[in-house]
Amino acid sequence: ERFGDWQVDTRMPVQLVSPDLQAFIARIYSATLQRVYVDGRGQRIMLSVAYGGDQSDATRAHRPEVCYPAQGFEIVANDVARVDTAGGPLPVRQLAARATGRLEPISYWVVVGTQRALSGTEQKLAQLRYGLRGVVPDGLLVRVSSISVDARDGWRLQAGFIAQLERALPPAVHDRVMGLAP
Repeated sequence: ERFGDWQVDTRMPVQLVSPDLQAFIARIYSATLQRVYVDGRGQRIMLSVAYGGDQSDATRAHRPEVCYPAQGFEIVANDVARVDTAGGPLPVRQLAARATGRLEPISYWVVVGTQRALSGTEQKLAQLRYGLRGVVPDGLLVRVSSISVDARDGWRLQAGFIAQLERALPPAVHDRVMGLAP
């Protein structure tokens, strides 16, 4: 609930989604965690972690650049970046989604089994590598987002949040959440 400069913002209401979207999320993911964090300056970050126990074709993690447009957002930026963490650079996908005057910068990464997979192709290759060994991997999608006037400012804030989150993770779950290079 608290790490670095961040703590869970208990004043933020739980965000409800439509019943059809909730049913889709329940079908794809075994468990989800959604929290809003606030720092001492009042800046807010939304963290969403979605766990799927089966990363086969029908139930593999769905990336935000697909899900956000389905909710009415337009993706206005989509690029790969690196976040400096104590464990080394973390490749992330950075998006900017816009809807009705709201700009939401997004940083995320996907972990298939223990391997990071930023693109759909990397995700499929990781899935195939496990499949060749007779293993159906599980997976995580870790999404960090904020509301910002400028996407670059949002991504900088998120990079600091991710770096502090990475340092706070217990060793037993660190590689599982952050993923390993393929």
